[in-house]
Amino acid sequence: MKITSAEEAVQGVKSGDRIFFQGAAMTPNELIDALCERHKALENVEIVSIHTEGNARYTQKPYNDSFRLNSLFVGGNVRKFVNELRGDYVPIFLSEIHLLFRRGILPLDVAFIQVSPPDKHGYCSLGVSVDVALPAIEMAKKVVAQINPQVPRSHGDGIIHIDQIDFAVEVNRPIHEHEPMPISDIEHKIGEHVASLIEDGATLQMGIGNIPNAVLSNLGNHKRLGIHTEMFSDGVLPLIESGVITGEEKAVKQGKIVSCFAVGSRKLYDFIDDNPVCDFREAAYTNDTAKIRKNPKVTAINSAIEIDLTGQICADTIGSRQFSGVGGQMDFIRGASLSKGGKPIFAMPAATHKGVSKIVPYLKEGAGVTTTRAHVHYVATEYGVVNLYGKNLKQRSEALISIAHPDFRQELEEAAFKRFNGI
Repeated sequence: MKITSAEEAVQGVKSGDRIFFQGAAMTPNELIDALCERHKALENVEIVSIHTEGNARYTQKPYNDSFRLNSLFVGGNVRKFVNELRGDYVPIFLSEIHLLFRRGILPLDVAFIQVSPPDKHGYCSLGVSVDVALPAIEMAKKVVAQINPQVPRSHGDGIIHIDQIDFAVEVNRPIHEHEPMPISDIEHKIGEHVASLIEDGATLQMGIGNIPNAVLSNLGNHKRLGIHTEMFSDGVLPLIESGVITGEEKAVKQGKIVSCFAVGSRKLYDFIDDNPVCDFREAAYTNDTAKIRKNPKVTAINSAIEIDLTGQICADTIGSRQFSGVGGQMDFIRGASLSKGGKPIFAMPAATHKGVSKIVPYLKEGAGVTTTRAHVHYVATEYGVVNLYGKNLKQRSEALISIAHPDFRQELEEAAFKRFNGI
């Protein structure tokens, strides 16, 4: 490994190369910015990544003439670029992204990553974003790293030796943080409804945001809960401290919090640092349905942009506009449904902040179906919870209308009547 400047470290990138960026809180922005400064010497450089943090200068003028984005999950910093058709999106389950690299479908020339300083044996940690970074490092021809003492050393598979790194840049700055936001009354109600479905001894999967945090805040009287998830955030900390989350009934990694990435506050990262309770794995492991289903009472809590009256879930587009990505939703919805006592749950407000119903007669034109209606069981809003499993199309529409926002129930009832009575 050669320690050098960011400017020198990115010199190995050539026109026509395909580059991987590690994502989430571990986004290596010093390297990315140094690469952007070389834009005049480069053309047709393809960037592959899941969600990243930072300002994504490669999507902005004048840099974007030299780079094209082939995103595997669209975040807010690249959303406009992708939807202006100057970038593109690959629909794929998070659990299968590793196959794009390992099978040579998307061969990688360079991987940009961020790691902790090496320990006395020469091993660095990938911190709180192991997900698809591990297979990218394994398959890339060159690996360029930011070495940052503020990266938490996580336990699990996210460990690489300095011999795997070709060039390294030393930085010292906090990794990206997301502080918890205040929970609204609507989110509290949704949290209460979802919490009522969760049994003692359940294994939880949840994402980031106020609704997962609202659910977690209502679990103080539960017992022996476990975590096997794609990601987690600060909401789990009070439940770990109070002994609600113990993982003692889990079948996979008993007693461990299994995840492939985490995003949250510095308090969360300090909890993860050198903590053997936290077991970070690549997404091919955490999101493997065969592993997920082995755990008892897997309760998967996911969100939706909209759901139609038959139960089809759109969670990654607004009409034809790409909003996020397929991610791991289907991995866990299916894993939960196959788990003994498992419960796949969709939790969302009945209407958007702009007053648009999220329960709709039909998905918008061009919308992607993230989760099929055959996979959908529980749906929760602030107006209650329904279980669509085993219900026919007409029964599903009746159930969903019962938890829709009252302002839209009449129009939904009229749409359902026309649809199911052939009018």
